[in-house]
Amino acid sequence: MTVKNVSHSVRAGLVTAITLAAVMGLGVSGAVAEATTSAGTWGAAQEIPGTAALNAGGSGGLSSVSCPSAGNCGAGGGYTDGLGHAQAFVVDETGGTWGTAQEVPGTAALNVGGSDEIDSVSCPSAGDCSAGGQYLDGSGHSQAFVVSEAGGTWGAAQEVPGTAALNIGGFAVIDSVSCPSARACGAGGYYVDGSGHSQAFVVNQTNGTWGTAQEVPGTAALDSGGLAQLDSLSCASAGNCSAGGKYTRHVGHSQAFVVSERNGTWRTAREVPGSGTLNVGRFAGVGSVSCASAGNCAAAGFYRDGSGHSQAFVVNQTNGTWGTAQEVPGTAALNAGGLAVPGSVSCASAGNCSAGGGYTDGSGHNQAFVVNETNGTWGTAEEVPGTATLNVGGFADITVVSCAPAGNCSAGGSYTDSSGHNQAFVVNQSSTSRARSEHDTDADR
Repeated sequence: MTVKNVSHSVRAGLVTAITLAAVMGLGVSGAVAEATTSAGTWGAAQEIPGTAALNAGGSGGLSSVSCPSAGNCGAGGGYTDGLGHAQAFVVDETGGTWGTAQEVPGTAALNVGGSDEIDSVSCPSAGDCSAGGQYLDGSGHSQAFVVSEAGGTWGAAQEVPGTAALNIGGFAVIDSVSCPSARACGAGGYYVDGSGHSQAFVVNQTNGTWGTAQEVPGTAALDSGGLAQLDSLSCASAGNCSAGGKYTRHVGHSQAFVVSERNGTWRTAREVPGSGTLNVGRFAGVGSVSCASAGNCAAAGFYRDGSGHSQAFVVNQTNGTWGTAQEVPGTAALNAGGLAVPGSVSCASAGNCSAGGGYTDGSGHNQAFVVNETNGTWGTAEEVPGTATLNVGGFADITVVSCAPAGNCSAGGSYTDSSGHNQAFVVNQSSTSRARSEHDTDADR
């Protein structure tokens, strides 16, 4: 139901480009679905400068955006060149003006197989970013790469150190990058080992140098089914991160895990507390993690209940200890169709977070929801205001949430209009006013 990045969904090209652009400040043109006061005004969408020249093959999309301050962002994604090869690009916004997109430096040498993309970007300050993704080497194997920007200049991409030894099976990718300060980041994803099993890994950047990737501690013991991956990572400060993903006990039985890093050392992964009780249907995972401060995080994920229905859960980490997962309050009433999935969670401060995703109503239509946590207590999920009018085609969800001060968030996603076309929307939350939705009228599937 969710769109994560270019490689993980056919919808991710145009839809994610518009959705993420809207949420992070590129702007979305369109009609106001609910005419109430919002926290800001969206400008007009624009084609990313330089992509027209790069994207000769006509298949491009933005997969990740990070904005450390107003009008200063870094972004990345993928495009298809004139030879039909997939390439990765990065682009910066400075002082409110987007520069010219460029092929990620160094990927021409790495991407011999012609399939390359950025999956995650994180910018702790203007002109200082790191990103990660995957490329195809000359043997047709997928490899994970990282690339960093310092002072507004992107350096050369490199294979993630240590993954050559881990990735014997030839499929590795960076799924998530988080940089709490310049030249200090955490990243994670997965690789395939010599037995053909998928394993989760993490890697840290310290003082601008990427260290050696390691299998997430503890997942070897958990993942007896051989299908583990890290899907989301968030770092509150250098060397203090939390992450989540999924693993399998047996073939087809997926469980959710969380793992934390403290003072530069990754601890042992564990099953999300309480998820074993919820996950009677044996299909669970963490899809999004956000840390407001070291040891104070929230994670959102999914599980399958005893009726075989997919449900959404949230779980909090307080002072380094993970609490008990709970079904997202209110989704039992909303999710009559039995398919709820959270798309994103964002925490402005400890115990003050917002999350969003999608669910299936009693008519079999997919709807978007948002839910807020205040002072450590999760409120009741609600259908995103205004989407009932927009989502005539019956397929809507939230894919991205970003919160600055508590109670002031922006979220974005997609819906299907009456013509069956997939459209992008954004919604703002203000602590002093009701949210509103805006949509773009030009985004087709």
